[in-house]
Amino acid sequence: MPRQKAVWFIAAIFVLIAAIPVIVFLKGKNPKAVDYSILEIINTDSGKIYGNWRIDKENEFSIEFIHSVNQSPVRETFRIDGSKIKTVAVRFHSFGAGMQTELEEGLTMDRDGDAFVITGFNNNFTELNYIVGTISDHLLQVNGETISLKNLCGKNAHITLRTGEIK
Repeated sequence: MPRQKAVWFIAAIFVLIAAIPVIVFLKGKNPKAVDYSILEIINTDSGKIYGNWRIDKENEFSIEFIHSVNQSPVRETFRIDGSKIKTVAVRFHSFGAGMQTELEEGLTMDRDGDAFVITGFNNNFTELNYIVGTISDHLLQVNGETISLKNLCGKNAHITLRTGEIK
């Protein structure tokens, strides 16, 4: 009988030793961790949710519109980082009122065909606020899709873009 207990004891030890790599592997995995963020558009005044989109962690989204003064396209590109929204780049075609003319420290400006592109931003926003155009549209570009904010939210809608949860 003592020999049988020893065999069971040794077998139990082998099982525990074999389980250690599995436990360590599983402990490193967080089942609630996600590889995406959520972009949500709401009505700034009422809180009505117009839509939300899953965005892979490394993907970006942009808002493109026609600048009201110089009447040329502007595209602002962003990335969600946790609960913050970071500016990646601003692309525009002409200088003028309302457009950046001097670069702050850390920013760089390059040419992309007939456009100027400013990069190197080091800012974090909890939300972005826009007023959807009444004449020209604002276009959301996300996950390879282009969405008319005029059609989604209505002309002159005051909207907020933020990170959120899909409901």
